[in-house]
Amino acid sequence: MERGVYFDAWFPRQHCYHPSLPPRRLKMVDDLVDYRATALVWSALGGGSLSLPYLEQEAFGEVDPRFRFYGFLNDAEFVAACQARGIKVFGIVFEVQGWEFPARLNEAEDRVLALNEIDGEPNATLGLRAFSGNRYPKLWKPLEAYFPDGLYNSAGERVTDLIEECVSRDIHGEALHARWVEVADNPQQCFLMDRNNPVWREYLKAIIRIQIDAGVDGIQLDEAETPLTATQYGGCFCKDCVRGFAEYLGRPGFHYGEWLLEQGYDFKSGLHDTPMFWEYERYQRGQITRYFGELADYAREYAASRGREVLVSGNFFNLYDQYYSLEPKVDLLITEMRNTRYRQPDWYRYVAGFAGSKPVIVVENPYGGVVPELIEELGRGRAHDRFRMSLYEAAALGVNMSVPYGSWMGSVIEDAFYAPHELCVEIQTFLADNERAFARETYSEVGVVYSVRSHSQAISRRDAFADNRTNLSDADVEVPFLDACEALTAARQPYDVVFFGDGELRPDEPVDLSRYRTLVVAGCDDLTDAQRAQLDAFEGEIVAAPDLSDPQVMTDSQADFALCIHRLDQGAAVHVIRYDYDERGDRVAPVERLELAIRLPERFAHAEALSPSGDLRAGLTVSGETHRLVLEDVPLYAVVVLTP
Repeated sequence: MERGVYFDAWFPRQHCYHPSLPPRRLKMVDDLVDYRATALVWSALGGGSLSLPYLEQEAFGEVDPRFRFYGFLNDAEFVAACQARGIKVFGIVFEVQGWEFPARLNEAEDRVLALNEIDGEPNATLGLRAFSGNRYPKLWKPLEAYFPDGLYNSAGERVTDLIEECVSRDIHGEALHARWVEVADNPQQCFLMDRNNPVWREYLKAIIRIQIDAGVDGIQLDEAETPLTATQYGGCFCKDCVRGFAEYLGRPGFHYGEWLLEQGYDFKSGLHDTPMFWEYERYQRGQITRYFGELADYAREYAASRGREVLVSGNFFNLYDQYYSLEPKVDLLITEMRNTRYRQPDWYRYVAGFAGSKPVIVVENPYGGVVPELIEELGRGRAHDRFRMSLYEAAALGVNMSVPYGSWMGSVIEDAFYAPHELCVEIQTFLADNERAFARETYSEVGVVYSVRSHSQAISRRDAFADNRTNLSDADVEVPFLDACEALTAARQPYDVVFFGDGELRPDEPVDLSRYRTLVVAGCDDLTDAQRAQLDAFEGEIVAAPDLSDPQVMTDSQADFALCIHRLDQGAAVHVIRYDYDERGDRVAPVERLELAIRLPERFAHAEALSPSGDLRAGLTVSGETHRLVLEDVPLYAVVVLTP
């Protein structure tokens, strides 16, 4: 299990400014060692979407002796310092962001006096336009230093303005902005770039080259769904998207945007009922699969040419099923959740099912959830159990919730998320010291099938295309899969999520269903022939809704908890995460006694109790397949390891 850290390291009480992350220090490495970190995400070398020379300065630039005094490092040095302590660092590629910043230069235009935060009036703009037009030759190396033959678009034209060429455009041809990262009271601009444009892909490859040369362990491709990202602002109707969609439809020369305007549609309101919308989305799903794969392959190939190997991942936002066809191209999964809540067991089981055998690192989201409230509470010395719950819940249910280390608070809140150091150390120490109790497979008897073909449109109608600064959902949209998961969670039953892909963008693969007694196929009304054949061959029970008449786990406790039974090499680990937080008492008080009767296919004879406080006690009796556990002094998080 990875122990990830959401390592933006932005400053407290200051805006989280994309794309350039603050300089790193040796003290940070000490903190990461205390956190028993194995991997850092959103952690280094983000400035490529400002310019390639700026990224090189982040990677290899000279550090002033004044800053050396306090252990400041350039990013290449920071990567090496982490590697020396066994910590993997991912370079972050902000794929959809193209930046322009206010700046003040000296008269000779060979020195930056101020950038982004300007005390006084700016006299320059620094970003992709200045770089690609070679506007400041005394300040930055020219574009041709990175692309000796220049950059040419799909029409064979030489490109001298990366933003004008590569930006996503709405149905009226207007350039789109990535509003969720722009700070409103600052004249900075972040344009929303389109990976369908071959010029932008070549630029992203240059970012990847510099990051690999700087020694990163992995490449993290943020905004991995671009240009589907643009749908919240009206989709993308740039020349490459329009031509590509026409070819997809087999109608060369067809201009989807002009045709929609003639019909009275603007591709901003009533999206799901817009003519050919689902065909457009299907086309773009194919594009993100194709071009994410191209960049992932390129990262590995370039690393190999340098005698190295790198890991590849991306931000698979909320693990929406549009990323399922991208998953074979990554080594581990990194996901920003859409709405961070205090209690989300169903979502974590979905995430674990999506990931299969690969590790997952989850990060929180400041928009549309509890994070701002949690930060305020932690600042008052409260909500420590709330924070413990956020990390232990993920671990209990099969994935890793990262530790925030100056993590992103959006472009509105002027702060970054740091949790109390000793609290982070306490949680991470327990997880690291008991790593043997975690596994990717489970002893769940019930599998709930998630069918991309069946559920994708309902999920899209419920969640997608809302401005991601609010992350609103439409609770009136019915999603039978979610209802089934919620019913099992409410009944305190363990379950797995079984993924069936679309059979095209991700071809069907054999799924081991033999471990389950029951499969829940709620709303699975659109399956491939291969998927139907697998269900036909299944020897257990197939139901349309959970059958709770013969549960795997029985308890008469009124405690609010979820549990998952991890399948270990030599045993089982029963993980119990409790949600009985008392607001007034500001804690999850121990439960004096909790009895569980668990049906398991193997017979175990010994029970070892593990808990962060060390007070948990466990007794075990076995009759046939039924393992009766009596737990005493049950804290917020309890683990019982069963062995033969």
